[in-house]
Amino acid sequence: MTATATARRMLEDAAAETLPTPALDAIPSRFYDAFVLRGLKVVVAEPRRLLCSLSVPPRLLNTGKFMHGGATASLIDLVGSAVFYTAGAKTRGDPLEMSIAYLDAAFADEEIDIEAKVLRTGKAVGVATVELRKKNGKIIAHARYTKYLASPSKL
Repeated sequence: MTATATARRMLEDAAAETLPTPALDAIPSRFYDAFVLRGLKVVVAEPRRLLCSLSVPPRLLNTGKFMHGGATASLIDLVGSAVFYTAGAKTRGDPLEMSIAYLDAAFADEEIDIEAKVLRTGKAVGVATVELRKKNGKIIAHARYTKYLASPSKL
């Protein structure tokens, strides 16, 4: 099998339906956020900072049995968005850029901390850092997160 055929097969096999199409289409639009965030607890919410904790659920694991990189990125996006409210932003806005360094793995039922800090908020753009850490302080992922914060146009 050629390299391109292998890549095609890997993606198409992963995308194979496990539920009938009507069941997939019936999933509510906010399902994904709840799927990732279920079990998350806000430990500290103060100006320009959020600290959350999560026991890694099996649903967020990849085939290697550790937290999926996409789940990590989603946690960074969701907690990174929320931290801008603590700095007075009026909207969650749209992500402009995420730069993530994946440094360690988190496993099922492992307690992790997710800390987001606002570095800057302007009229239209905000910048934050988000870190996922094990309880022993070891960093799982470190991200710089940039968000568009301007209110949507009323036109």
